Amino acid sequence: MTVRAFLGLLAVSLLATTAKASTYESHECFSKDLGRRIQACGQLLAQPDLAPNTRSTAYAMRALALSVLGRYPEAIADYDEAIALNPYYAIALNNRAWAHFRSGNVSAAWPDVRRSLRIDPFSPHAHDTRGHLHHAEGRPEAAYNDYRRAMQFGGTEMVKLYQCGLQSFGHYTGPRNGLVSDELLLGLKACSADKKCDPLPPDEECTAATS
Repeated sequence: MTVRAFLGLLAVSLLATTAKASTYESHECFSKDLGRRIQACGQLLAQPDLAPNTRSTAYAMRALALSVLGRYPEAIADYDEAIALNPYYAIALNNRAWAHFRSGNVSAAWPDVRRSLRIDPFSPHAHDTRGHLHHAEGRPEAAYNDYRRAMQFGGTEMVKLYQCGLQSFGHYTGPRNGLVSDELLLGLKACSADKKCDPLPPDEECTAATS
């Protein structure tokens, strides 16, 4: 699981389900076990009288699991459904942008991340996504500025993630303490200028540091 997907999972909240939705389905649609989550969200979505907001969230949760597994076309299709039901779903818009980015379609990611930030201008995850897009397109200063905003709005946990990620690329040697330092900022700037560097490494490398 990538850090981005893990953060997206924490950000999404399932709205009240209909009376026919079982406790198992409601709970397992949030499962960390991706197979169980995909299955349970599918069972939830099969209910014909599911409330539109609940249906939108179930699509978004299944999409997130599919995205973590690298099944980006399926994930994007589910995000399409989620956003069609709730056009102001900032988290789903950002996560669809991330799925486009991860699948190599940077140009398709831009409209979604822009819409997400118009809806929620203080989202650390959307600023991080936009930073990655700038980074991929060779705008290091813009990328750096967005990564800094991600830390500003994301607080200690986002700072720890960047500390861990930058350590893996040799751009930071300090502690993973969630505090912004001159060394961290210099490392982030160096990373932003290197297209091979990613301040967010795979989640397995940073879970312990941020738990």
